[in-house]
Amino acid sequence: MFIPLYDSNHLRRIRYAYVNIGLILFNVAIYLMTRVGGDEYAAGAALSYGFIPSVVHDMAELSPQFIVIPEQLSYLTYSFLHADIFHLGGNMLFLWVFGDNVEDALGHIRYLIFYLACAAGGALFHGWVAPGSEHPLIGASGAIAGVVAAYLILYPRVKVWVLAFARIPLRLPAYIVLILWVLLQFVMFAMGGEEQISWACHIGGIVTGAILVLVLRSRGVPLLENEDETAPATNPAEAVPPPLPTVAETKPASRWGRQ
Repeated sequence: MFIPLYDSNHLRRIRYAYVNIGLILFNVAIYLMTRVGGDEYAAGAALSYGFIPSVVHDMAELSPQFIVIPEQLSYLTYSFLHADIFHLGGNMLFLWVFGDNVEDALGHIRYLIFYLACAAGGALFHGWVAPGSEHPLIGASGAIAGVVAAYLILYPRVKVWVLAFARIPLRLPAYIVLILWVLLQFVMFAMGGEEQISWACHIGGIVTGAILVLVLRSRGVPLLENEDETAPATNPAEAVPPPLPTVAETKPASRWGRQ
């Protein structure tokens, strides 16, 4: 429906979104590593590190060659695997546009905790909806959904450049773009659309992100921030100096009182 391109939301509390950039680079690096060995190697990585509900719930067992981590870790590791370049690119684009401002509102460490918790929340709800599934869940969509929910709560009126229907450039308030995106996830989940996409994972990430942003945001960070409040803070070195004092103000006072 909408492809996000750019937002007019400046960082106010941190200089650089180190964690967000690091997450993007790490996702790209893992994708490249899993693709080096070809499709067979990538499939093995999905079985080894993907989230498989039936395995986590002890309803099925992996072949020994695929058991490389404790199964509970797959609540996190699955989120760093992607099926193809389009899967990776779409997730990283959302993370690039929206993640830096959520990191700005939470701080570096809490943003990393937030991101991983949203990934785990997505896997948790996916496993609850389909506990017997033997298909590995992969992709950062659960974590990204949490980032989107947090951005919607923090900056609903910030303008975002998007491609509507992948063709028409528009500059819209974030709440229009993101509310429609969130509603789409719930509608598709209710309709059971596209079996290859875990809409349950998206919803789990959305709910987790919406709750955690209320708890983890830095002190003094408002909710529903206005666009003009997101302008960069004035650099003290660039501030306009105060007016020079008048002659009367600079003339020393007499020891006997005012002149």
